[in-house]
Amino acid sequence: MAQNTGKARKAKAPSATRRLRLGLGVMLTLLLVVGGKLFLVQGLDVGGMAEAALQNRLTPVELPAERGSILDANGTVLASSVIRYNVVVDQRVNTKTETFRRFDERTEELVQVSRDQGISDLAALLGMDASALKDALTGAKPYYIVAKDVKPDIEDRISKLQIPGIVTVGTSKRVYPNGSVAGGIVGFLQDGTTGQAGLEQTQDEILKGTPGKRLFEIGADGLRIPVGVDQLTPAVNGKDIKLTLNSDLQYFAQQAIQSQRDKLSAEWGVVIVQDIKTGDIIAMADTNSPDPNDPGKVDAQDRGVRAVTAAYEPGSVEKMITAAALIEEGKSSPLDTFTIPPSYTVDGQTFNDAFSHGTEDRTLAGILGWSMNTGTVMAGQRLSKEQRYNWLKKFGIGEAPDIGLPAEAKGILTPHDQWDGRQEYTVLFGQGVSQSTLQTVRAFQSVANDGVMLQPRLIDSYITPDGVEEKVPAQAPRQIVSAATAKQVRDILESAVTEGQIKEAGLDGYRVGAKTGTSQSPCDDGTAGFCGFTASMVGMAPMDDPRFIVEVVLQRPKGDIYGISNGPVFRSVMSQALRTYNVPPSKGQPVRLPQYAK
Repeated sequence: MAQNTGKARKAKAPSATRRLRLGLGVMLTLLLVVGGKLFLVQGLDVGGMAEAALQNRLTPVELPAERGSILDANGTVLASSVIRYNVVVDQRVNTKTETFRRFDERTEELVQVSRDQGISDLAALLGMDASALKDALTGAKPYYIVAKDVKPDIEDRISKLQIPGIVTVGTSKRVYPNGSVAGGIVGFLQDGTTGQAGLEQTQDEILKGTPGKRLFEIGADGLRIPVGVDQLTPAVNGKDIKLTLNSDLQYFAQQAIQSQRDKLSAEWGVVIVQDIKTGDIIAMADTNSPDPNDPGKVDAQDRGVRAVTAAYEPGSVEKMITAAALIEEGKSSPLDTFTIPPSYTVDGQTFNDAFSHGTEDRTLAGILGWSMNTGTVMAGQRLSKEQRYNWLKKFGIGEAPDIGLPAEAKGILTPHDQWDGRQEYTVLFGQGVSQSTLQTVRAFQSVANDGVMLQPRLIDSYITPDGVEEKVPAQAPRQIVSAATAKQVRDILESAVTEGQIKEAGLDGYRVGAKTGTSQSPCDDGTAGFCGFTASMVGMAPMDDPRFIVEVVLQRPKGDIYGISNGPVFRSVMSQALRTYNVPPSKGQPVRLPQYAK
């Protein structure tokens, strides 16, 4: 029996060995599979798992671009931005982190830092009490603003502290150091970021630049990984915009028109000063101009630029275009005479003048010098309806000036085949047609500049962040009338001051040419008829070598319209412009064309 048992044990031994070998084989196979899998994941990363994990750990922080400044012609800042940062904490992360590691730039090593030390370092940068800062960082709030308006150099040092739970959020703060000076032109921002009005709106893409980005790694515990990814894509700041405006003259013009508006209780007033030689707008003043720092202090209708947005019937200033067309077409000359009755009727339409007179023999110069509707219609009949329309269009009526501001009006110039029996004549003296103040200035600039119309310019250039100035190209000039015709029209305008009805436009030492205009203003409330008048004066100086155009407009001033004068504002603003740019006094004698037939 014993022998049989021994033999049985010997017979089972090979079976146990095989099981052991089999088990070892299975284990080795499993290890090989796991090792291969680890090699694929960690070495080859066939599925991109490592990259995906890295992307999950990356946290981006936007770095705002600095918005470009808006400058006047002399570099005076009208609008600028400063970059500031808010320091924000996730209290949940910061509270539970007693120590953390950060890179020491001096030793170029990772160092262990206590939470209290981190708080002390941050407090020193922020100028805060360390215990008060510790209270602010402690709690359960995921987003809590610790400090606001931190300057960029301080923000950079805070970022290098690498304190757990602390991030900085960039903000841009817009400031307007000159307040309401050119406030409507400059405009303002919505929510401090997006252009809402004026140039801030139309030039938003140029001003705002391109934000940058800082990218760093955050671990599963919410802490920043000190030796992890730290990538910086710098922001590209916006371009500055240099205007043609002279801010000192702009301020002067705003004060002058505001005083006149208040004195006469007008709804609004505007003044434009344009350089005849360049087309540059050096002042464009509105009453009740908004302060972009607080635009809500003025009514919404006062936040734009009425010099380009408000279209109205210009009245008798349009007679300049009629005279230019007659002379250029060879239909009349400044000294052609017309026998003018007290009232004039044509095609069943009767026209009268603003003053009483008998039958008079007037020159074309006298018709404009005394702003006679009767004589203008009589002379204007020499032009066909199509010619009347074409000349208004050629002088830019019905065409927006396009100087880069919002809502620029193109006015109303109805096609001549749609004119009624009266409108075909009233367009000759500025009724039945509407235009903005700048459109009128543009028309007068062409005759002041020997018949060459220049595009009005408000934006002179863009300046890149590295200081390169990019001039804004001007549109091609247009020859509207010949130089000879322009000279004859200028003589008519100068004679209106020396011999005619506009002596109030005269300046000591300078020869001036001017024209006034008065028109009825339609009611704004939808009521039929008219509610008040629009009064304007536009002129140029010095007439021996014209340099500036100035136009003054008042909407619905109170009182007798024929007793209201824009002369004081015209004279003061024109005088200031001539002084500012050191324009020498006139030489030679002024033109004095006869107003009556000899």
